[in-house]
Amino acid sequence: MAAGKGTRLKSKHPKVLHEVGGKPLLAHVIAAATQVVPPNDVYAIIGHEAERVREAVASTGVNFVLQNEQRGTGHALMVAREALADYDEIIVLSGDAPLITPQTIAKLRDVHISARAAMTILSADLENPTGYGRVIRKSKNGADVKAIVEEKSASPAQRKIREINSGFYAFNAKSLFEQIGQLTTDNLHDEYYLTDMASVLAKSKKRVVAVEANDASEILGGNTRAELADIDLRMRRAKAQKLMAEGVTILYPDTCVVDSDVQIGADTTIEPFVQIRGRTRIGRDCRIRSYSVIQDSDIADGVLIRQGCILQEATVQRDTILGPYSHLRPGSEIGQGAHVGNFVETKKVRLGKGSKANHLTYLGDAEIGENVNIGAGTITCNYDGEKKQLTIIEDGVFVGSDSTLVAPLTVGKGSYIAAGSCVTDNVPADSLAIGRARQIVKENWAKQKREGRGKIVRQEK
Repeated sequence: MAAGKGTRLKSKHPKVLHEVGGKPLLAHVIAAATQVVPPNDVYAIIGHEAERVREAVASTGVNFVLQNEQRGTGHALMVAREALADYDEIIVLSGDAPLITPQTIAKLRDVHISARAAMTILSADLENPTGYGRVIRKSKNGADVKAIVEEKSASPAQRKIREINSGFYAFNAKSLFEQIGQLTTDNLHDEYYLTDMASVLAKSKKRVVAVEANDASEILGGNTRAELADIDLRMRRAKAQKLMAEGVTILYPDTCVVDSDVQIGADTTIEPFVQIRGRTRIGRDCRIRSYSVIQDSDIADGVLIRQGCILQEATVQRDTILGPYSHLRPGSEIGQGAHVGNFVETKKVRLGKGSKANHLTYLGDAEIGENVNIGAGTITCNYDGEKKQLTIIEDGVFVGSDSTLVAPLTVGKGSYIAAGSCVTDNVPADSLAIGRARQIVKENWAKQKREGRGKIVRQEK
């Protein structure tokens, strides 16, 4: 179910595209569902901002059903009837409840099938059930259910019931679609409620049962910004606990932001106030120092990332040292044992094995070989005003400080660039390139200036 607006979020964006744990609510639910059934057996019912929702999760391989007019959860199943016609059993999940696990989905399915039920409700026991519909069982200890009663319609006795409806169901498809036409819109919002199927089926002598979730937090939905923040916190704490159980050291976990799809190898240490986002992969025996932000990057074993580094869509080979305050932009490939130091920015660069750029440098659109030294203040001038141009620096080159390399340019193997040079022509291998004005020395000029003899005398008009 992914068609709603999420009015209480007070947002122009689709509800299911709000993010927790580093990706949209709906993406978490799809990830859990596709561990139970193949993606081609998963259908996302979309409506509000349908194309945005479709685009956001299209890579998962699931199917889509369009609910043009959103008239409630029951109406969503009516719209999906044709798409689901060939299935015997149907599991209904809420697209805004990202904590649901594959294990709980499988439990719901298995109980439903073993009970031969027309409808199976995933329930939860909440200490404070206020705001949720209550599950009304036929008997206190029995599995069978006669109705789901919304809180506003519940009697005082029913409001004391702590077992609530989660919004997750399993249905026998034949029973569902034979009876779904009995749903009415006789309610405050003039909508078809899927919860009403419990009483509809029970009155038709079809079996309706409930199974309780092992962890009540799994059914929590993100209906408000505060609820989204709570879900995000739960998800990140669980992620940190899982990583630590696998051998990762996280110092002060509550200060770190680690997205749900991140992978980190054993014996890596994450210092406080680090953000590791997206699909980042970090190897073993690394150390990520405080205030670094790493997004969608691949980092091999034994890498040291010093304080305040920013990496986005970068690849870093083993035994590399970055930072402090390095900025690796998309397309940066840093070779084994290389050093990228403080206030160095790279973009679409291949920096070879053992090469170093340690200070105050911009390297963009460049292929840099092995054992190259890039002096402080060096710039590859990659943009000619119309398009980006490539700089090639071959193995063993020494680039002196404050050099400007104007692309397109090739600096040959083993050559030297003199400090302070502006290089516009290709440099052959084993050469020295000097591109600067000749130094002029005026002896005693400073002394004369101090004594006043170097002053400019104004002429009277």
